[in-house]
Parts: sequence; structure tokens; C-alpha cells
Amino acid sequence: MSDQEQLQAKAMNQKQILVLRGLRLPAMTLKSLKTAGIYCQPSVSIEHQHLAGKYVLRGVESGGAVADLGAYCSFVEETGQPISWLQRVDSIAVNGVHAVVVSPSLVRLQMVRVRHTYDLLITQHVLAAVHGAKRPTLQSSLMYYCRRGTLEMDLHGKDSGFCGTVRPLFLSRSGEPASLPASFEDAVVRITTAVSCIGCRHSHLLQPGAVKNLAIAAPEIEQVSH
Repeated sequence: MSDQEQLQAKAMNQKQILVLRGLRLPAMTLKSLKTAGIYCQPSVSIEHQHLAGKYVLRGVESGGAVADLGAYCSFVEETGQPISWLQRVDSIAVNGVHAVVVSPSLVRLQMVRVRHTYDLLITQHVLAAVHGAKRPTLQSSLMYYCRRGTLEMDLHGKDSGFCGTVRPLFLSRSGEPASLPASFEDAVVRITTAVSCIGCRHSHLLQPGAVKNLAIAAPEIEQVSH
């Protein structure tokens, strides 16, 4: 294998790790997040629903912020629209797990803020059938990735009135604006607020499910139990 082929293979492996596991952060940043008590879980797993007899993807909305540091991860539909949580998670601790979601497909958004500098990763995750196997495989793809975006505002402090209306500006290496897919503008604005939510205890992207869904599901569960 030539040197160029080795470099291409290494770049491909790094991209696969990024898409599967989320943002790769320096050891110092990880240590700072741990010290600050910010828990952000970007993993996506395959789970089996025994009653329904099907597989789904499971993700967790999690994260929060302190003054100079924030990290957050959540999920939306493939169209960028909000998705309903399976359950909300309440905890005594802050900046941790807020809600759980399951779905056949998910788009993950992960953002990390260090003061006024932001990293953003958007990835798509779907279940793909495997020939000759009952269990599907996880197929993941990169939708958007940009580092060192800038937003010269303190959304956790004096500029908190702008929460829900602004997001960082991301640039290419050549200094041109790195265009964000229009359908994800609202979700990125929401997660920008999330990485400045000090002592976060609530969900910023996942939404409550419709009550009528529970009423419909109840007879089905009861019928299966007989």
C-alpha cells in the first residue's frame, strides 16, 4: 500500500470513528467536562422490542454547561423536525441525562462549547438489513461537521435574552461560510442554547409524546399479556 493510500485509509478510519462515536475531544477537554460534572453521551445503540418483534435505535439526550464550558447531544428526525422522547429522565444531578428516545432512524446533533468557540457534528443513523441475519446493522453517515465556530455572546449571562435565536458562525478552512442544511437550523439554534444552559435539568430538543399514543398502546399491551 502506497503512502497516499495509507493516508486515505487513516482518514477513512477517523471519519468512521467520528460518525459512530461522536466528537473526538482532547484529553484536557474531557477532563474539564468530568471535573465540571457535565455528562454527554453521544452513543447510539440497537435495541430489540420483544413485544413488537422489531429492532429500533436508542439514543439519550444529555449534557449541559458551566460558564466557560458546555457539551450536549440530542436527536431529531431525518427532516430536522423535533422527535418525541420515549421517557423523560429526572435526576438530582444536573448537566446529565434528560430524556431517552427510540426510533427506526435518528439524526444526532452533538455540540461542544469552550467559551465562545463551538464544535458541531450532525450524523444520520439508520437500521440496515443484513442478508441471512435477523439482527440489522447500524448504518451511520456524516451530514455536517465543523470545528471552531464562533459566537461572541454570553448566552448563559448578559446575552441570555438571545437564547433560541442565534447560533455560531462556522467557516471553512479557506474562510468561507460553511453552509448548514436549512432543515437543521432550528435544531442547531436549540442545541446552541443547550451548551450554555448552566445546571441543565431539562430537554432542549426532544419533545413530550402525545398522550393519545399511550391510550392507544395500552390495549395492545394488555391483549398481548392474555
